[in-house]
Amino acid sequence: MSVFDRLILNIKRGEGPVYGSARSLARVFLRPQAPRLPKLLRPVFRGIYELHYLAIQSARVLVNVCYRHPLFQARCTSFGRNVSLDGLPFVSGHVAIHIGDNVWLGGGIDIMAARFLENPQLIIKDGAQISWNVRITVNREVVIEENARISFDCRISDSDGHPREADLRRQDAPVDPRDIRPVRICRDAWIGNGAHIMKGVTVGEGAIVGANSVVITDVPPYSLVLGNPAEVYFKNYGRPKRT
Repeated sequence: MSVFDRLILNIKRGEGPVYGSARSLARVFLRPQAPRLPKLLRPVFRGIYELHYLAIQSARVLVNVCYRHPLFQARCTSFGRNVSLDGLPFVSGHVAIHIGDNVWLGGGIDIMAARFLENPQLIIKDGAQISWNVRITVNREVVIEENARISFDCRISDSDGHPREADLRRQDAPVDPRDIRPVRICRDAWIGNGAHIMKGVTVGEGAIVGANSVVITDVPPYSLVLGNPAEVYFKNYGRPKRT
């Protein structure tokens, strides 16, 4: 252990008066504490607080309208009305992107296409919402239908990205086209945060995929699936109310 590593360890342990004082001093810098704010000053700083985030949000709106929207529209094959972006999606590859009306896209979205097939396409239909940090890998087709909801940190892929055979992976061979199968998230479906939707899967109309589930088979309409691999826990779940 080096001299500096030993010094850091001794300070963290805080044994003895010297290292104990050093540890207390380090806490002052790592966890600074401010004095309590007098009541007289609270309205002033509350106003500054609101102005702080108003300025940030105003800057975001300006960047979205004048920069992110034009760039992303130019990258898409078709683009609907009233589309809202929280960030500029990162697109890699030759995928054709079709965006419907009233779509919302969160920040940190990645859309990836590899070299395996020509003319891959991502179709996001009217009213669909895709939250933050979602990655969509599309080599043939991924369709997200009307009013479907994709929560944050989800992964959707229509292929594994590599051959299943070890020798072919070693050779960096392309995926067999038979192992690239379309994914469809049907209308009104809800995909919980952290879920993985794998190749060839259709999530039925109005179905719900629980958080952190890995879906490898089709999900029936209006059902709730959970787990890794995901299994059906409830059928006829969340059907629209009849009036």
